[in-house]
Amino acid sequence: MQWEDAGLPAWGTASQAQFWVALEQPGPWGREAALDSHLSTEAGHRLSQACADAGGRLLLVRAPGRHADAHSEVDGHRVWVAGGLADEPWLLEGEVEDPAELLALPWADLLGTEPDRVEAAVPTLEETREPLLLVCTNGRRDICCAVRGRPVALEAAELLPGRVLECSHTGGHRFAPTGIMLPSGQTWARLTAERAVAAFGAERRGEIPAELNDPAYDRGRSCLSPAAQAAQSWVRQQSGELGLVALRTPTDAGEGAVRVTGADGRVWDVRATRHEGAQVTDSCGKPAKPSITWTVEPA
Repeated sequence: MQWEDAGLPAWGTASQAQFWVALEQPGPWGREAALDSHLSTEAGHRLSQACADAGGRLLLVRAPGRHADAHSEVDGHRVWVAGGLADEPWLLEGEVEDPAELLALPWADLLGTEPDRVEAAVPTLEETREPLLLVCTNGRRDICCAVRGRPVALEAAELLPGRVLECSHTGGHRFAPTGIMLPSGQTWARLTAERAVAAFGAERRGEIPAELNDPAYDRGRSCLSPAAQAAQSWVRQQSGELGLVALRTPTDAGEGAVRVTGADGRVWDVRATRHEGAQVTDSCGKPAKPSITWTVEPA
């Protein structure tokens, strides 16, 4: 892809979401997966809207592999809910018989640090300490995600049984294969199975892996604005700070001056700048358009 050939950085490109709800739905997905799959259109619409209204995102997920167009009834849907992203991320997992049960989620509590309130609202969910990697494979949205993402998801799933799933469109197909680590919402570009394993192991430790602390791979944390994502990524690369929540930045920081504060008291004042560059294709089969990248420098 032209983005890869040009070596364009991934900083500041994570899709924004203050929480993630991942709902298992086997079978094929259309361009708008939640509305065009074997999930009922009404359930998909209501859940997508409820998540969006509260500042989060709904993704459909499925096991890596072939996805036959079978219309058999699904006996329960596995579900994962990742919240508290800006403070101390947590992950709940469980199963619901009817996806509409998730409408009972206490949406405001998904932004906080007390997952027990969410468990009380949907009792089939319980906290897990095991991370989950979601790899975008939504080929109807962008063929690159299917062609590049599915082999990586399948290989990574063999190395991390039960902790890697395919997911619907997450944004950033120009960086395919792309992935999101839960619970942190840390988003990765240009994944391989080896990089996926490194990301998973680091997530367990509450870190990002040193080998992915690079603008080629680090897209940022979804709970931050693009400028804040880029600022934190720059500080990580300069300082070697790997802790996922060791840095603090105003989550809504805009282009320009951004202050990044470390848990150890260090402070970095930087300037994040958005650039519109050369015309490149950022999606398979789509016309070229200006590339958008971020640079960061000391203020």
